Amino acid sequence: MPDTVITDLDDDDETNDLIDDTSSPASAAARRRVRSRRVGRWTRWLHVYISMISLLIVLFFGITGLTLNHPSWTLGGSPTTHTYAGTVPAGFASKGSVDFLAVTEYVRKANGVRGTVAGYQANDTEGTVGFKGPGYAADLVFDLGTGHYTLTVEEQGLLGVLNDLHKGRDTSSSWNWTIDVAAVILVAVAVTGLGIQVLQKRRRRRALTFAAAFTVLSLMLIVRTMR
Repeated sequence: MPDTVITDLDDDDETNDLIDDTSSPASAAARRRVRSRRVGRWTRWLHVYISMISLLIVLFFGITGLTLNHPSWTLGGSPTTHTYAGTVPAGFASKGSVDFLAVTEYVRKANGVRGTVAGYQANDTEGTVGFKGPGYAADLVFDLGTGHYTLTVEEQGLLGVLNDLHKGRDTSSSWNWTIDVAAVILVAVAVTGLGIQVLQKRRRRRALTFAAAFTVLSLMLIVRTMR
C-alpha cells in the first residue's frame, strides 16, 4: 500500500486531515497534531480573553502590592485625624441596658460615621463603639449618664483605602468574594499562559527552563525570609 500523503494542517482546517489508512503510524501522528492544535487554539483563546478581563485586576493588585511594600509612600494623601463631640438624644440607655443601635445610627447621621461596627461594650459609667472600614477607623466613647460623647476619626486617604482593599482588611463580604474571583482569574491566566508555551515545541524547553529557574529562585527567597 502506498504511503499516505498528509497535506498541510493549519489551525483552522483540522477537518481536512482525512487519512486513508487510519491504523497507520502517519495517521496516528496526524490525529495527535490535530488534537494538539485544537488544544493550543482553545488555550490561546482562553488566555487572551481572560487576560483582557483581568487587566484591571492585575494593574490594581500590582500597584497596591508595590505601595504596600513601601508604607512610607503617601502620594500626597497623608493620614488625617478628626475629633468630634456631641450628645446622644435621651432614651439611649435604660435600666443599665444600652441601645447601641440607636447610638451608632445617631453618630452616623450627626457626624457622617461610616464603616462597620467592629466592637462595642459598656460598663457602669460609659460605653464605647468602634467602627472599621478600608483606610478608616472611628472610636466613639459616650457617658451613660449624660449622653455626652467624643468621637475620634482616623482616615488614611485614598492610598490607605486601596492598600486595605488589597489585603481585604475591614471590607465587606462582597469584596472578599471579589478577591476570590480575582485570584481564580489570575491562576487561569498563569495556567493558560504556561499551557501555550508547553504546546509550542520550539519554545517549550526554553519556557520550562525559565519557569523552573524562577520557581527555584522564588522558593529560595521565601525560605530566606522565613529564617
